[in-house]
Amino acid sequence: MTTSPGTLDPSTRAPSTGPAPDRAWHDLHAQACEPYREGGRFAYHFARGKLGRDPVFRGLLERGDLPPRARIVDIGCGQGLIASLCWAIDAAVPRGEWPASWPPAPVGCTYTGIELMPRDVARAQGAAARRADGSTFVCGDMRTTPLPACDVVVILDVMHYVDHAAQEAVLAKVRDALQPRGRLLIRIGDQSSARGFAASQWVDRVVTMIRGHRVPPTFGRPLAGWIALLERLGFTVAPVPMSRGTPFANVLLEAQLAPVPDAVPGARP
Repeated sequence: MTTSPGTLDPSTRAPSTGPAPDRAWHDLHAQACEPYREGGRFAYHFARGKLGRDPVFRGLLERGDLPPRARIVDIGCGQGLIASLCWAIDAAVPRGEWPASWPPAPVGCTYTGIELMPRDVARAQGAAARRADGSTFVCGDMRTTPLPACDVVVILDVMHYVDHAAQEAVLAKVRDALQPRGRLLIRIGDQSSARGFAASQWVDRVVTMIRGHRVPPTFGRPLAGWIALLERLGFTVAPVPMSRGTPFANVLLEAQLAPVPDAVPGARP
């Protein structure tokens, strides 16, 4: 990531040649984890495990979910892994270390992370200070924390921690913060898959306790319910399965905000 928006050309694309995707991801993973090394064993090993084993992070790059120069807001950001990944990408692309088969690299992004847990915010801020990349972290509740104008909002595995009314209120706030053609990337558990949903909830509770946090009650929805809610708020939704090879019922919803229609000639403002 860069602190000055004018530094990188927004049309930056992958070079005509580049490393194989697996090799490129291996190097990005290693570099993104490095700023956490001085933050203690937990911060470093959590970053290595989460970035290495959770398919969502590599998938964001392979699908082009994070466009170049995007203003990213990461709700429930934890220790800021997406910020560190963007920093690693900004370092790799000028060296030609981006696969030609991948979409344009998300270079030059700006990043704001919102996280409820002070311990995670402290880890995120410590890593950001070592990267000196200008990322911002706010310790706050997603229900009450104001959102800046943005192009992409990422919400991974946290919406079920608030009740259904609060879920709709948060997503409406996200819609209002997104600019025209803005994108919401939200991973949810599909409650209609009872066994997979129960498995993902169990793992979520264990990880929450390991991170030193209280386990709150959860409020799920079936996949169809999540899609209906987002469509009611004005999004076009495409589900991306996230459970292959696992016992879980995770789905990433790629929700695109419709563009603002052109003004009709002669219409009143």
